[in-house]
Amino acid sequence: IRDGGVVTNKACHVAVGVDMEGRKQVLGLWLGVTEGAKFWANILTEIRNRGTKDILILCCDGLTGLPAAVGSIYPQTVVQTCVVHLLRSAMKYASYSDRKTMAKDMKPIYTAATVAAAELALEAFAETWQAKAPGAVLAWRNAWEDFIPFLAFTPE
Repeated sequence: IRDGGVVTNKACHVAVGVDMEGRKQVLGLWLGVTEGAKFWANILTEIRNRGTKDILILCCDGLTGLPAAVGSIYPQTVVQTCVVHLLRSAMKYASYSDRKTMAKDMKPIYTAATVAAAELALEAFAETWQAKAPGAVLAWRNAWEDFIPFLAFTPE
Protein backbone atom coordinates (compact mmCIF):
# COMPACT_ATOMS: atom_id res chain seq x y z
CA ILE A 1 0.00 0.00 0.00
CA ARG A 2 1.18 3.55 -0.65
CA ASP A 3 1.17 5.47 2.62
CA GLY A 4 2.46 9.03 2.74
CA GLY A 5 4.25 8.64 -0.59
CA VAL A 6 6.03 5.48 0.55
CA VAL A 7 5.12 1.92 -0.38
CA THR A 8 4.80 -0.22 2.79
CA ASN A 9 3.48 -3.64 3.67
CA LYS A 10 0.36 -3.67 5.80
CA ALA A 11 -2.05 -6.44 6.60
CA CYS A 12 -5.69 -6.07 5.69
CA HIS A 13 -7.82 -7.55 8.46
CA VAL A 14 -11.36 -8.58 7.67
CA ALA A 15 -14.25 -9.26 10.03
CA VAL A 16 -16.98 -11.45 8.57
CA GLY A 17 -20.24 -12.01 10.38
CA VAL A 18 -22.73 -14.79 9.82
CA ASP A 19 -26.28 -13.86 10.80
CA MET A 20 -28.88 -16.19 12.28
CA GLU A 21 -30.11 -17.10 8.78
CA GLY A 22 -26.60 -18.19 7.77
CA ARG A 23 -25.85 -15.21 5.53
CA LYS A 24 -22.26 -13.94 5.55
CA GLN A 25 -21.66 -10.22 5.74
CA VAL A 26 -18.39 -8.34 5.72
CA LEU A 27 -18.42 -6.17 8.83
CA GLY A 28 -15.35 -4.23 7.81
CA LEU A 29 -11.79 -4.11 6.52
CA TRP A 30 -8.97 -2.57 8.52
CA LEU A 31 -5.35 -1.91 7.58
CA GLY A 32 -2.73 -2.36 10.21
CA VAL A 33 1.03 -2.74 10.52
CA THR A 34 0.71 -4.85 13.65
CA GLU A 35 -2.01 -7.01 15.08
CA GLY A 36 -2.71 -7.23 18.77
CA ALA A 37 -5.47 -7.46 21.32
CA LYS A 38 -5.68 -3.66 21.56
CA PHE A 39 -6.06 -3.42 17.77
CA TRP A 40 -8.94 -5.92 17.85
CA ALA A 41 -10.54 -4.27 20.90
CA ASN A 42 -10.76 -1.06 18.87
CA ILE A 43 -12.28 -2.94 15.94
CA LEU A 44 -14.82 -4.72 18.15
CA THR A 45 -15.76 -1.40 19.76
CA GLU A 46 -16.32 0.07 16.31
CA ILE A 47 -18.44 -2.93 15.29
CA ARG A 48 -20.50 -2.58 18.47
CA ASN A 49 -20.93 1.15 17.93
CA ARG A 50 -22.19 0.48 14.40
CA GLY A 51 -25.00 -1.69 15.77
CA THR A 52 -23.84 -5.26 16.34
CA LYS A 53 -25.56 -6.10 19.63
CA ASP A 54 -24.08 -9.53 20.28
CA ILE A 55 -21.62 -12.10 18.95
CA LEU A 56 -22.47 -15.75 19.57
CA ILE A 57 -19.12 -17.23 18.54
CA LEU A 58 -15.95 -15.39 17.57
CA CYS A 59 -13.50 -17.59 15.69
CA CYS A 60 -9.90 -16.40 15.80
CA ASP A 61 -6.33 -17.55 15.32
CA GLY A 62 -5.30 -17.79 18.97
CA LEU A 63 -3.93 -14.26 19.40
CA THR A 64 -2.89 -13.77 23.01
CA GLY A 65 -5.15 -11.32 24.80
CA LEU A 66 -7.94 -11.46 22.22
CA PRO A 67 -10.37 -13.47 24.40
CA ALA A 68 -10.05 -10.84 27.15
CA ALA A 69 -10.57 -8.03 24.63
CA VAL A 70 -13.68 -9.74 23.28
CA GLY A 71 -14.97 -10.40 26.80
CA SER A 72 -14.67 -6.73 27.73
CA ILE A 73 -16.91 -5.69 24.83
CA TYR A 74 -19.12 -8.76 24.29
CA PRO A 75 -19.03 -10.64 27.62
CA GLN A 76 -21.36 -13.47 26.51
CA THR A 77 -19.31 -14.33 23.40
CA VAL A 78 -17.80 -17.79 23.02
CA VAL A 79 -14.24 -17.38 21.72
CA GLN A 80 -13.24 -20.30 19.51
CA THR A 81 -9.79 -21.07 18.14
CA CYS A 82 -9.93 -21.47 14.37
CA VAL A 83 -9.57 -25.16 13.57
CA VAL A 84 -7.67 -24.41 10.36
CA HIS A 85 -5.10 -22.34 12.26
CA LEU A 86 -4.75 -25.12 14.82
CA LEU A 87 -4.28 -27.75 12.12
CA ARG A 88 -1.61 -25.64 10.41
CA SER A 89 0.10 -25.07 13.74
CA ALA A 90 0.27 -28.82 14.39
CA MET A 91 1.24 -29.73 10.82
CA LYS A 92 4.37 -27.60 10.88
CA TYR A 93 5.89 -30.25 13.17
CA ALA A 94 5.37 -33.06 10.65
CA SER A 95 7.80 -33.93 7.91
CA TYR A 96 6.45 -33.46 4.43
CA SER A 97 6.13 -37.23 3.97
CA ASP A 98 4.05 -37.55 7.19
CA ARG A 99 1.59 -34.73 6.57
CA LYS A 100 -1.17 -36.76 4.91
CA THR A 101 -1.06 -39.34 7.68
CA MET A 102 -1.03 -36.69 10.41
CA ALA A 103 -3.95 -34.87 8.79
CA LYS A 104 -5.93 -38.12 8.71
CA ASP A 105 -5.08 -38.78 12.37
CA MET A 106 -6.21 -35.30 13.45
CA LYS A 107 -9.58 -35.46 11.69
CA PRO A 108 -11.32 -37.50 14.46
CA ILE A 109 -10.39 -34.78 16.95
CA TYR A 110 -12.04 -31.85 15.16
CA THR A 111 -14.98 -33.84 13.79
CA ALA A 112 -15.91 -35.32 17.17
CA ALA A 113 -19.49 -34.73 18.28
CA THR A 114 -18.64 -34.26 21.96
CA VAL A 115 -15.77 -33.09 24.14
CA ALA A 116 -15.36 -36.63 25.49
CA ALA A 117 -15.04 -38.06 21.98
CA ALA A 118 -12.58 -35.33 21.04
CA GLU A 119 -10.49 -36.08 24.15
CA LEU A 120 -10.34 -39.77 23.21
CA ALA A 121 -9.32 -38.85 19.67
CA LEU A 122 -6.64 -36.50 21.02
CA GLU A 123 -5.23 -39.27 23.20
CA ALA A 124 -5.11 -41.63 20.19
CA PHE A 125 -3.37 -38.90 18.19
CA ALA A 126 -0.89 -38.33 21.05
CA GLU A 127 -0.07 -42.05 21.28
CA THR A 128 0.73 -42.12 17.59
CA TRP A 129 2.59 -38.80 17.25
CA GLN A 130 4.17 -37.98 20.63
CA ALA A 131 7.51 -39.61 19.78
CA LYS A 132 7.68 -38.41 16.17
CA ALA A 133 6.16 -34.92 16.44
CA PRO A 134 5.76 -33.85 20.08
CA GLY A 135 5.24 -30.24 19.01
CA ALA A 136 2.07 -31.23 17.14
CA VAL A 137 0.63 -32.88 20.24
CA LEU A 138 1.64 -29.87 22.33
CA ALA A 139 -0.07 -27.51 19.86
CA TRP A 140 -3.35 -29.36 20.42
CA ARG A 141 -2.94 -29.53 24.20
CA ASN A 142 -2.04 -25.83 24.50
CA ALA A 143 -5.05 -24.76 22.42
CA TRP A 144 -7.48 -27.29 23.92
CA GLU A 145 -9.56 -24.96 26.11
CA ASP A 146 -9.98 -22.53 23.21
CA PHE A 147 -10.66 -25.35 20.74
CA ILE A 148 -13.52 -27.18 22.50
CA PRO A 149 -16.22 -24.47 22.90
CA PHE A 150 -17.96 -25.26 19.61
CA LEU A 151 -18.37 -28.88 20.73
CA ALA A 152 -21.12 -27.68 23.08
CA PHE A 153 -23.29 -27.20 19.99
CA THR A 154 -24.88 -29.97 17.94
CA PRO A 155 -23.07 -30.91 14.71
CA GLU A 156 -25.80 -29.21 12.68
